[in-house]
Amino acid sequence: MTEETTDKKLDMQIGLLEDRLHEVLVLLEALSSENTALKARESSLLAERSELHNKNSKVRSQVESMIQRLKTMDNS
Repeated sequence: MTEETTDKKLDMQIGLLEDRLHEVLVLLEALSSENTALKARESSLLAERSELHNKNSKVRSQVESMIQRLKTMDNS
């Protein structure tokens, strides 16, 4: 093999590696963006879940209070 042929093969391999590296970097950027969006969504859902849990507890307490009042009225 001549030196020129070896240089061409190396240049071609380097070009292929550069292309693959570019593809990996584009994919990394896309995945990073998606991960950020998913973390924000998770945070939003956790906040919503907490709010719903608090509302549920409040309503449960109110229902239990009403039941207790009804029992008191019934016993009177």
